[in-house]
Amino acid sequence: MAKRSARHAVVFRGDNVQSLHEGGTGVWDPLPDTRDQSYVRRIRPMGPNQQALMDAMAEHSLALALGPAGTGKTFLAISAAVEALEEGRVARIVLSRPAVEAGESLGFLPGDLQEKMAPYLRPLYDALSDRLGGKRLRGALADGSIEIAPIAYMRGRTLNNAFVVIDEAQNCTYAQIKMLLTRLGWHSTMVLTGDPDQSDLLPGLSGLADISHRLAGLPGIAVVRLDERDIVRHPLVATMLTVL
Repeated sequence: MAKRSARHAVVFRGDNVQSLHEGGTGVWDPLPDTRDQSYVRRIRPMGPNQQALMDAMAEHSLALALGPAGTGKTFLAISAAVEALEEGRVARIVLSRPAVEAGESLGFLPGDLQEKMAPYLRPLYDALSDRLGGKRLRGALADGSIEIAPIAYMRGRTLNNAFVVIDEAQNCTYAQIKMLLTRLGWHSTMVLTGDPDQSDLLPGLSGLADISHRLAGLPGIAVVRLDERDIVRHPLVATMLTVL
């Protein structure tokens, strides 16, 4: 059966990420085809803020994407990372996310480090799988071209020739973000994503808002702020966030 690489595209729409197949109706399906596929998705921004984020990641060594849930911060960052890897502009992708529970303790988790971290890193795996397909993702993880690491294991590293994405940065303290920023090496790009208004840390502990204010305006650094108009999930998400 012929591959479907040239027949599939993803476009951001107002209420969700829409899957468009050649010859299809163009109607978004909440339960798309889940078979393992190998294809390249074309990512298009749905507004000026998303375009500004894509431009910032292409033009700056460090970009901060701040905004509410559902604005495409993580997906756009990972898409830019995959594109950089496929074009040979970087040798690897490094993804990291704080292991912070959203107000509910999971208790002791069995297994090795990868198994313990899997629940926290699941959103990154999902975004990578959407962008690459399961087979390609497994191969990239196996050969080390894509690495998903907990923030606790980032200290002491220098990330050269890499595209680094720090997701959910609002759940990092000021000291943690400072440590992560200083991991940036030569020929690398780093993107921090997060919503300063939705931290799972105790009040006053999140360092994302403070860091973003301090770095705004520095040469080589871009701080992009998205808002409710950029939300690409269900329209009710944007409506709820205006009153919650």
